[in-house]
Amino acid sequence: MFTERQDEKVKDKLGRNINYLRISVTDRCNLRCKYCMPAGVLDVCHEEILRYEEFLAVCGTAVRLGINAFKITGGEPLIRRDIIPFMAELKAMDGVRAVTLTTNGIYLEEHLPELVRIGIDGINISLDTLDREQFADITGTDGLSRVVTALTATAESGIRTKVNAVMLRQTRSQILPLAALAETMPVDVRFIEVMPIGIGRFERGLTEDDALAVLQQKYTDLRPDGGTHGNGPATYWKSEDMRGSIGFIAANTHKFCDACNRLRLTSAGFLKSCLCYDLGVDLKAVLRGKAGGTLEGAIAAAIGKKPQGHCFGEREEITEGKTMNQIGG
Repeated sequence: MFTERQDEKVKDKLGRNINYLRISVTDRCNLRCKYCMPAGVLDVCHEEILRYEEFLAVCGTAVRLGINAFKITGGEPLIRRDIIPFMAELKAMDGVRAVTLTTNGIYLEEHLPELVRIGIDGINISLDTLDREQFADITGTDGLSRVVTALTATAESGIRTKVNAVMLRQTRSQILPLAALAETMPVDVRFIEVMPIGIGRFERGLTEDDALAVLQQKYTDLRPDGGTHGNGPATYWKSEDMRGSIGFIAANTHKFCDACNRLRLTSAGFLKSCLCYDLGVDLKAVLRGKAGGTLEGAIAAAIGKKPQGHCFGEREEITEGKTMNQIGG
């Protein structure tokens, strides 16, 4: 057994508190972002996707192990039928501290009143560019105006709102326009280095240092913001000109594995202990009686397999062959 219960926290073999589970409820998406879900990627068949009651069984067990924060991702989670009632049930589960959502924003505005009603704890909106033609080229859809409208409405609703912008070579010119969103709205704008997973292995994007050099030319008072902005590994910077903050998730160039607190559950029920390896446990086999043991034991086993750190800097060591939509954003 590699886990240890201390003060309602589950620890891995290196003593890291594992309290955060990212749940992909679908591998499907209404966009086709080139670095995430390029053309030709096959959908997982419906029968292989976990049912909501199976997700809830996993979450209930995770809570008993001390995991209390959950991120709902995809694919695009808002395209799955009855996703709001599922999140409401998870949010109401005893012991759950936070339920947040990551979405591409296309269907967000129509679901926003329900998300406010269930008390969602935060919404992350994926938005790599504010240039309409560039948005359509990256995503395959002319949907920028819908995303920006949803972003504005979400920020005004009082829900903690973040923008996730993957730093592609072609979007260098968008660093300042995206950062300016944090001036006009109470949102955090987070710049993310391209994960070398799936097609991302062949995409050499910008780094945190590249973006900081651009930002500091305009925001000369930009300084580290030591506040807590959620459950993940982002580091934040602040300027007096901003209502929100600027964040970075720089897994390639600024390794943060020593503080990693997360697991990832794919829509097909595979519990991953690290993004870049194919290590983990098939919870679906346990849930559907095709493997022995208990969910608690299986989750504990996944935590036990959590490596010391990722290998994004040594891409030949990456063993994960799935695309990001298949793993979960």
